[in-house]
Amino acid sequence: MPDQDAATVSLVPARMDRLPWTRFHWLVIIGLGVSWILDGLEIQIVSSVSPVLQQHGALGLSAAQAGFVGTVYLLGEVAGALVFGRITDRLGRRRMFMWTLGLYLVASGVAGLSPTLWFLLLFRFLAGAGIGGEYSAINSAIDELIPSYYRGRVDIAVNGTYWLGAMIGSALSVPLLNPHVLPVDLGWRIGFFLGPLIGIGIIFLRRHIPESPRWLMTHGRGEEANRIVDGIEERVRASGVKLDPVPESRGIAIRGRGTVSYGTIARTMFRDYPSRSFLGFSMMVTQSFLYNAIFFSYALVLAHFYHIPADRIGLYFFPFAVGNLAGPLLVGRLFDTVGRRRMITLTYCLSGFLLAVSAWCFHQGLLSATTQTIFWCVIFFLASAGASSAYLTVSEIFPLELRGQAIAFFFAISQLVGGVAAPTIFASLVGTGTNPGPLTAGYYVGAGVMFLGGIIAWFFAVNAERKPLEEVARPLSALPTPAVAPGGR
Repeated sequence: MPDQDAATVSLVPARMDRLPWTRFHWLVIIGLGVSWILDGLEIQIVSSVSPVLQQHGALGLSAAQAGFVGTVYLLGEVAGALVFGRITDRLGRRRMFMWTLGLYLVASGVAGLSPTLWFLLLFRFLAGAGIGGEYSAINSAIDELIPSYYRGRVDIAVNGTYWLGAMIGSALSVPLLNPHVLPVDLGWRIGFFLGPLIGIGIIFLRRHIPESPRWLMTHGRGEEANRIVDGIEERVRASGVKLDPVPESRGIAIRGRGTVSYGTIARTMFRDYPSRSFLGFSMMVTQSFLYNAIFFSYALVLAHFYHIPADRIGLYFFPFAVGNLAGPLLVGRLFDTVGRRRMITLTYCLSGFLLAVSAWCFHQGLLSATTQTIFWCVIFFLASAGASSAYLTVSEIFPLELRGQAIAFFFAISQLVGGVAAPTIFASLVGTGTNPGPLTAGYYVGAGVMFLGGIIAWFFAVNAERKPLEEVARPLSALPTPAVAPGGR
């Protein structure tokens, strides 16, 4: 058993942060980052199969029941994030990112065999719980395994791959849901098997990803943490890279501790870091409101205001998704170079401003379906990078011992406050498509909310670029001074 009372000076964080980019880090990105691809795939598949589920050849659901299938999945994500976020801080990152992926694989596959609505709802909830748990465990693991020099761009890029999954789901849904290609009751079932097929290959990759040495360090398992870092460094040296010794002065004094109580979490977040909690809340809720407002109503806007046939709406979705994917991939590195505060403010405020401009043009009748889509592409090129930075922010500005729970808390809040209400509100504003006024007002509100999120970030954001996580937020298990002899290293 680890000695949680023994204090040591650990060089684990400094050793991890001084590593160059290696094949090991690619393994981390590919093995862990697939979670967001799976989430985007799941959301898009459920959105696509909803009309099919209403057919008598399938499950014969009502429109409300078909829509509730998507809602249950989102509720499962919230529940999974909260439950597994607590467990990943207690039992470790690696154990959770294996369990949560396994839960998703089984539940999503079984959902494809559903004979009734209630059977489908149960396993869609469980599949959502698996993905929600992934958000907590994976964001924590990525931030703790990636060197500080690259942490911002990697985290933002990985979160942005949600849209790659959405594009895959949209493309594959066309042949799967075509009754001339597959029977009505077969295509939608195969759609639920797509994510598990991808996940099966990834679960083998994850077996080669170690536990977070930082998590081990703070839980009295310093020897194990050092062995893992030794192994990573051996891989780096084997590739021909010379690693300089890390000076003892960069060590951090740690006394391992057990599970953090809910009272400690509350005191840390709301007494010790109140401004950071306000920042995390505002960033997550504002981006969630904007995204859900546009994403869940764009098809209605194209159909009712621009009279695009239902079978052609997917053609407009692809450039929208491409803009969302390209933003984090191309802009993400600037969060490490230009800085968190400037880039968060820029992406939030500029995307909000452009949405207001597009709302005015929409109300004046100056847009077509094509130009409206171009506006959305540009807006969400920026907004997607900003939204991804929200997940980065909440995962790095709180102490390591409660990182998973912090991510889960703010993710749940964003879904329940910004995510649940926005689709219903904006769908009602679309109406019959004869009066653009209500929807324009809604767009102005969404623009203002996003702009406000950027202003808040300017005053409260933490300049965490290229800094060790332990400098951004000191671990709860860290001692005031390195008063003990270095342990292990």
